[in-house]
Amino acid sequence: MQTEIENVRAHAELLYSQAAIDTALDTMAMQINQLLTGRNPLVLCVMNGGLVTAGHLLTRLTMPLTLDAINASRYQNNTVGDDIEWITTPRATLKDRTILIIDDILDAGITLRAIYDYCLQAGASSIYTAVLLEKQLSHQKPITADFVGLSVPDRYVFGYGMDYKGYWRNANGIYACAE
Repeated sequence: MQTEIENVRAHAELLYSQAAIDTALDTMAMQINQLLTGRNPLVLCVMNGGLVTAGHLLTRLTMPLTLDAINASRYQNNTVGDDIEWITTPRATLKDRTILIIDDILDAGITLRAIYDYCLQAGASSIYTAVLLEKQLSHQKPITADFVGLSVPDRYVFGYGMDYKGYWRNANGIYACAE
């Protein structure tokens, strides 16, 4: 397994460097600050992929906010999604709160839509979504992100929170697996 993981990284294509990601995060933060200042947002970090994006984005947000986590996964360390598995739900109450969901990527949109619907059913007064990446697909997604950092082609990507079979979330950039 280790050889496969090392080979994936060695042959991957760098799509976005740390500098490009920083610029995208700065832009996203500016937009979020303009919209959510004064609204007392509860930020939900989508685990595990959204951890890196949320960590870097939170330090750029200038309004008071509270933070919690949610973990709903379709991949479970695989490269193909399956049914949603609810692992962790927020401990904070969502009722009458402005929610900002932060995730790593808007891929097919199934997981983000399920999390959005969870927040809606829990009584959130307004819900916003922020993703570092949006994958360009040829079909309509069930949800559109309110804040998007960068766009990626329809390839398997990893790094900056996104994984390849549980590895390379720590890669300092966005990489696409060799085709």
